[in-house]
Amino acid sequence: MRRALLPGLIVLAIGGGAGVAVQPGGIGDAEYVRRNYVKRELRVPMRDGVKLFTSVYTPKDDSRRYPILLTRTPYSVAPYGEDRFPSALGPSARFMRDGYIFVYQDVRGRLMSEGEFVNVRPYKPEKSGPKDIDEATDTFDTIEWLVKNLKGHNGKVGMYGISYPGFYTAMGTIDAHPALVAASPQAPIADWFIGDDFHHNGALYLTHAFGFLASFGWPRKGPSTSGFARFDFGTLDGYEFYLKLGPLSRVNERYFKGQVGFWNEMMAHETYDEFWRARNIRPHLRNVKPAVMTVGGWFDAEDLFGALEVYKHTERQSPGATNLLVMGPWHHGGWSRGAGDRLGDVVFGSKTSERYQEEIEFPFFKSLLKGNGKLALAEATVFETGRNRWHELPAWPPKGATAKPIYLHAGGRLSFDPPGKAGTAYDEYVSDPARPVPYTAAVASGMTREHMVEDQRFASQRPDVLVYQTEPLAADLTVAGPIRPRLQVSTSGTDSDFVVKVIDVYPDGYPDPDPAPGPPSPFASPYTRMGGYQQLVRGEVFRGKFRRSFERPEPFEPNQVATIEYVMPDVFHTFRRGHRIMIQVQSTWFPLVDRNPQTFVTIPEATEADFQKATQRVYRNAAHPSRVELTVWER
Repeated sequence: MRRALLPGLIVLAIGGGAGVAVQPGGIGDAEYVRRNYVKRELRVPMRDGVKLFTSVYTPKDDSRRYPILLTRTPYSVAPYGEDRFPSALGPSARFMRDGYIFVYQDVRGRLMSEGEFVNVRPYKPEKSGPKDIDEATDTFDTIEWLVKNLKGHNGKVGMYGISYPGFYTAMGTIDAHPALVAASPQAPIADWFIGDDFHHNGALYLTHAFGFLASFGWPRKGPSTSGFARFDFGTLDGYEFYLKLGPLSRVNERYFKGQVGFWNEMMAHETYDEFWRARNIRPHLRNVKPAVMTVGGWFDAEDLFGALEVYKHTERQSPGATNLLVMGPWHHGGWSRGAGDRLGDVVFGSKTSERYQEEIEFPFFKSLLKGNGKLALAEATVFETGRNRWHELPAWPPKGATAKPIYLHAGGRLSFDPPGKAGTAYDEYVSDPARPVPYTAAVASGMTREHMVEDQRFASQRPDVLVYQTEPLAADLTVAGPIRPRLQVSTSGTDSDFVVKVIDVYPDGYPDPDPAPGPPSPFASPYTRMGGYQQLVRGEVFRGKFRRSFERPEPFEPNQVATIEYVMPDVFHTFRRGHRIMIQVQSTWFPLVDRNPQTFVTIPEATEADFQKATQRVYRNAAHPSRVELTVWER
């Protein structure tokens, strides 16, 4: 049996993912830090008087001046104590050995900083006094204090961070301090209701939301060096745990006891109301002055949406900004740790993370903070999966990419030709909330990172999953941009989720990896056979009651045709000649997504009696064609 995974908490060490490298003929990173840097712990005042705990590592060599590299985090700047040092500094070990002033800060209300913590604190466009604070002002005030009070700097500041620290980095580009010349938001949070972390298109990402807040969400009594503890699920099997949990209303009853504030807020705001709109960073990415390099992973289960949206909205709303995008074949934060040569059973042919660190990230900061300010990087440095190669493009999506719909047909066929009038109008299945479709074949208590590329044969064998596929492709087909499902559906209930998965089906004779994956693990299995492998390329859920508005949900009229139309995050993937394109459609994706009762109710208040079986129909004739629009790039 595969071992269980813990919840997907992303708590990156100060040194990013550099590891403990040893230079040829030199010393390891941990010893290098101690020998070559001086550590100071400071309390930096904000405009409202709150002081934020800040660790500063300055090179001992004072013969030259250094730029400042700032990271703001809710996860801890440990180790605490001026005589205690981390194993590495900076985004990678190369930065540490090149020489920077590294600054790490506990954000307001977390760990050793004063003040009140607010999750994804809303930006305040109008400020009338020192009490009007947000993460943009805290970043500005931090940089202002640093450039006035630190010795040995060159007047230039860079900022970076992954996940939540990526959000703080993106916020730092708004109303930015003049000294901030380079910022790299990596897997930043953009919108926690539409596409990041806790919700996708209004549907709760249950495993991630519960697992994260069960550890991160508890209130603190005051500044402390203690972080958060892992939640004990009491079982290796998350599917079993969440099914036994039952309705969301039981979370407080059984586990949180009303003490996890943000869980309570999520449950109280089931629709896209002002609470969520205020936490959407996208409208505020205007008049951005620093050079920005947004980084994301095509297979990031947490903040793929955020990376793409931060780049696109900065590009659209700050047309004069230097605005770069880097997307590789990575899981959440995978570019900062590991080689990036594979994810689960899927191999990428090269050490993509190492290339990113050496040829993209390091030159970006060095040229802007130590050089002449001129970048030799393309606007979009993006990795194409399937062909497994990098591209340097002047824009993303690439110019010339066009929409090409692919249609569902009778008999499980998938074709670029629209359906004719003949044939049955629909396919149907029974969706049972008591026996939902699992999102992974792994036994895992948390959200696995590998499910983003996982073999979908375990799902295609179920009667409550519709499967459509093409004939083997006669030529390569490259999808480069968003994917837009447009389904014509009906349900016997009054609400339903619909999940669409776009899948690359490998030929029967496709060779197994060489070397084969190691011992059994949640990441890969030596028993996997790549012939016929159904690799998930992109999957996304849509909560049906939001089909007309995320602000004003509406019930379905039972057994009446309705349209489900939404946008899935971009891909850059080539379906190779001889492969097939597969589309799967289902209504449960558990426990990644919470169960829809399939009755029109306020789901956080639903009872067991509200959960009902429903017959779902997906229509596919000329009158009601269902299609998935691919963004195809022909070169």
